Amino acid sequence: MPSRLEAIESEIARRGVHVSGSAVPLAYVADLLTWRQVQAILVAGLVAVTILEVIRLGIGLDWWIYEYLTREYEQDNVAGYALALVSTTTVGLLAPPTIAVPALLMLTLGDPVSGLLGSGKIQSVGSGRYLELILKSPRALAVTFGVCTTIGLAFVAPLAALFGGIAATVADGIKPVIVTYVIDDNLTIPLASAVGIAAGLAVI
Repeated sequence: MPSRLEAIESEIARRGVHVSGSAVPLAYVADLLTWRQVQAILVAGLVAVTILEVIRLGIGLDWWIYEYLTREYEQDNVAGYALALVSTTTVGLLAPPTIAVPALLMLTLGDPVSGLLGSGKIQSVGSGRYLELILKSPRALAVTFGVCTTIGLAFVAPLAALFGGIAATVADGIKPVIVTYVIDDNLTIPLASAVGIAAGLAVI
C-alpha cells in the first residue's frame, strides 16, 4: 500500500503524462506538423500501446512505470493511457482539425488541470452488480467546465466551445463502472467533446 506522499507523487506524475500528450496537437497549431503527420503519430502510438497492453495483461509486464503510473483499477484492465490513445486516434482520424485539436486538448490539458485544481470528494451512486456511477464533486466539475470551455474558445466559436465544455464536463464527472470495468474518462472526454463541438458548430 503506497504512502500518502507516494500516492500524491504518482498522481502528479500521471497528470504530467497527460500534459505531455499536448505536444502533438500543439505542434500542429504551431505549424510544426501537418495534420497527416499528427494522424500518423496517433496511429503509431495506438499500435504501440495496444502491443504493450496485450503483453501486460496477457503475459505480464512488470515494469516499475506501470506500478507507478497506473491506478489500482487499471492493474487488471486496459490502462487509461491506452484508452486515451483509442479515443484521441478515433477523433484525430474522423474529425477535422478544427474539432479534433480542442477535443484532444480538453483531455491532455483540461483533465489534468481540473484534476489538480478541482480535486474534491468523489461519490458513488448505485451499488448494483452490473452498474455503478462514480461522480466527481461540484467543485471539480466547475473547474473542468471552465478549463475546457476556455480551451474551446481558443479554436472555435463561443457556442461550439460551450457545447464542447459541457460535454467534456459530463464525461469527466460521470464515470460508469460496468460489472467491474471502469469506463475511464480518458476514453470518453475526447469523444464527447468532439461531438459537443461539432453539434455547436452545426447550429451556428
